[in-house]
Amino acid sequence: MGGAPGAPRSPSTAIPEPDADAARPADAGRPVLAVVRDLFFVARIRETARLAGVPLVMARSAEEVEAAAGGCRFVLLDLTGDVDQDRVLDAAAARGAPVLGFTTHAAARRTRPWHSRCARVVTKETLTAELPSLLREGVAR
Repeated sequence: MGGAPGAPRSPSTAIPEPDADAARPADAGRPVLAVVRDLFFVARIRETARLAGVPLVMARSAEEVEAAAGGCRFVLLDLTGDVDQDRVLDAAAARGAPVLGFTTHAAARRTRPWHSRCARVVTKETLTAELPSLLREGVAR
């Protein structure tokens, strides 16, 4: 459309910059609440959230979840962790926070009673592979 290559465009023909927030969920500014005690996964989740630009709050107990779950987009819960799973799930449900639970193949039978209380359950392998998109996109409500 006329004009020399590299020449500045007039304001009337300028192409608007895409709105970065338009592609993000409306609640993207709210943090993900991770209930994880495994130090390896704590470090991995923190770094991935930082790189993805996703706010993250870590909780190590049911009490911390009860205090923070109301303001989060969703709860990321290690179903194999040493925490009161029922209390965490009750707190999340009471505050309307969906839960993305994760487990291992070996522990799936033991963690099965909690699966139906989660919006989605994945293995640790799936969590590792899909963590950036899971943190950004969340879980279905």
